[in-house]
Amino acid sequence: MKRIGLALLALVLAACGTPTASSPTPRSELPDPLVLTDSAPDPEAAARKYLEAWKVRDYATMYELLSPLTQDSIIPEAFAQRYDDIWRGAGLTGLDYKIVSSFILNPRQSQVRLQTTLHSLAAGDINRDLQMDLTLVDDAWTVAWSDGLILPELENGRNLFLDVVTPTRANIYDRNGLALAADLEAVALWIVPNQIGDEDAELVMLSTIRGLMGYPSNDSIRFLYDQIRDTNFRVNLGEVPLEAFQQVQGILSGVGGVQWGAYDTRLYFDGGLAPHAMGYISWIQEEDLQDYLLSGYQGDEFVGQIGLEYWYEEALRGRPGGTLYTTDAAGRADTVIASQESEPPFAVYTTLDRELQRHAQQALEDSDLTGAVVVLERDTGAVLAIASTPDFDPNLFDTNNPNSASGLTELFQVPNNPLINRATVGAYPPGSVFKTVTMAAALESGFYEADTIYNCGLEFTELPGITLYDWRYDKELPASGEITLVEGLERSCNPYFFHIGLDLHNRGLETAISDMAKGFGFGAPTGIEIGEQVGLVPDPETKLSLFDDEWAQGDSVQLAIGQSFLQVTPIQVARMVAAIGNGGTLYQPQVVGRVQSAEGEVLSNFEPIVQGTLPVSSENLEVIQEAMVGVIRDSRGTARSVFLGLGLDIAGKTGTAETGDLTDPHALFAAYTFEEREDIPDIAVVVVLEFQGEGSEWAAPVARRIIESHFLGRPIKLYPWEARIRIPATPEPESEEGEGEQEG
Repeated sequence: MKRIGLALLALVLAACGTPTASSPTPRSELPDPLVLTDSAPDPEAAARKYLEAWKVRDYATMYELLSPLTQDSIIPEAFAQRYDDIWRGAGLTGLDYKIVSSFILNPRQSQVRLQTTLHSLAAGDINRDLQMDLTLVDDAWTVAWSDGLILPELENGRNLFLDVVTPTRANIYDRNGLALAADLEAVALWIVPNQIGDEDAELVMLSTIRGLMGYPSNDSIRFLYDQIRDTNFRVNLGEVPLEAFQQVQGILSGVGGVQWGAYDTRLYFDGGLAPHAMGYISWIQEEDLQDYLLSGYQGDEFVGQIGLEYWYEEALRGRPGGTLYTTDAAGRADTVIASQESEPPFAVYTTLDRELQRHAQQALEDSDLTGAVVVLERDTGAVLAIASTPDFDPNLFDTNNPNSASGLTELFQVPNNPLINRATVGAYPPGSVFKTVTMAAALESGFYEADTIYNCGLEFTELPGITLYDWRYDKELPASGEITLVEGLERSCNPYFFHIGLDLHNRGLETAISDMAKGFGFGAPTGIEIGEQVGLVPDPETKLSLFDDEWAQGDSVQLAIGQSFLQVTPIQVARMVAAIGNGGTLYQPQVVGRVQSAEGEVLSNFEPIVQGTLPVSSENLEVIQEAMVGVIRDSRGTARSVFLGLGLDIAGKTGTAETGDLTDPHALFAAYTFEEREDIPDIAVVVVLEFQGEGSEWAAPVARRIIESHFLGRPIKLYPWEARIRIPATPEPESEEGEGEQEG
């Protein structure tokens, strides 16, 4: 008010003709006096509006606030481009400001003094004291703009140059400190078929490549080029560390057929272990460019695209350092504006077991199966292995890789979208695996006990006008007859569980099964760090019905065997079966063990996270466990034949999920171990195979192989469709007769 009063006094004195040090100004040449009232415009408000628009890079609003004279000197596009160039050139991530003071200099001019801090990811904070000049136009303050309002050093159209120093991206390791992804020198290898030597040379080549790259047999390599043997077509083999390649380089040089190229890269070992979980790095994609520029990137970096590489981008990248300069007319850097040292990145140590992960992937890949595998540490939620097929080689996304162009072309021609992580975003009806949930709902209702008898026939006719069938009907096996609830799960009797669904519905417990499903973790995210789908648990509120507009008896019947509109992910099933095995605790699945710098600073460390408890009494949970053990051990258990001779304590449940009349069902198997050993943790295993057939014939053998690999260090028993371990024999498995019953 004192400043305003002095200004008014000066105006009054001038208007009254008070003499000044200079010649008096005639009244006719004086500007119209500004009458300041309580409603007079506030220059600070105009400045604040301009600065707030700058914070969000709203250049259109900023331009509207410019004075007419400024707008005459620069068009909107050039104004926005100037600010955008500075934002990008300095690698800015944000802006803060503080208005220090404001002055009305005369009726048409004011001045706002402010302090700004420009945050540069690489160069650090840039603090400046600025002066904003404003002109009154139509009773509103407008900004008399110049380059100095961005930074004083930019007056007269000077530009910026940012010299960035980016630390080497940190590695990703397994739980034992073995590298899964690392920046190093690598070699890409490929075969040119018509350059292969004679038969002896070919055998040397094949055995050398097999030993170097882990192919299961010579034939598995020969298969890649046998049909084009007389051509010079390129056949990609994969990538290996330079150090490993140098040990066999002399041999390959002498036999012909194999070519290679060395390059610096981020190598994903063994062609990519857990590629969907690890992710990959590549150039910033066009659709993401603006977001990265706003985060201080220059736009030409390799960044994580999916998986841990994406979710832990900031930790793995570290903070770049750099020096920000002004440049002269010739574009030469001259004056330092700001400078900052880089900060080292943090390595990600996963919970994965590299060897178990390799076996899990091979268990699916070598048989050309489409689906997913999840292995959890039963009592903590730590992810020991997670696989999805078809999978992909993340090394191909580095354009420096000589295999990249042809490899990516082939990758995007693979059916069933190999980039989808079926373990976390694949949603499936769980089929008979879900009968564990229905059994829990039955027991908790109080209307069923472990020894409740039901006559399990081949047909179910309790729904008026509808006949449903047991799985034994199509196999032309005799009906199970009178069985207990425990035996119903062991033999996976469909009619028994149809009956439970209908009975609970008729008793007014229409949501008993769906509520139990939610209590078992379905229909909700697991919290795994790499992205997921939540699935769907249908109930009367969803308005999803197979039979009527409203929830009907038939919907409860179908839900009871894991069908209807029920959709679950493999990671959700793994969380559920682990909880059954560990006594009822739902743990969050986690794939990150710790995040740690090379200097030993730890950002985060694995701790089991309890998400809930199964809504089942300890007595009823023991009944479910007993039944799942019977699936493996009982003479009529649906998975007995698969696990004969293994000698490990396992509980499980087979599942076959119908997918439609014209397609084969999904094959599922869920299990947990209860070895209770001190040296090797117990695990939960889930296998889902798309459109493959019955769970007992397909998914259960895959689960056995993974359990063998975990406890015994390697696969032991052949698949029914193998000639040797990892060597397929016939395309279709043959059921083992006389040892238990095989069901989905």
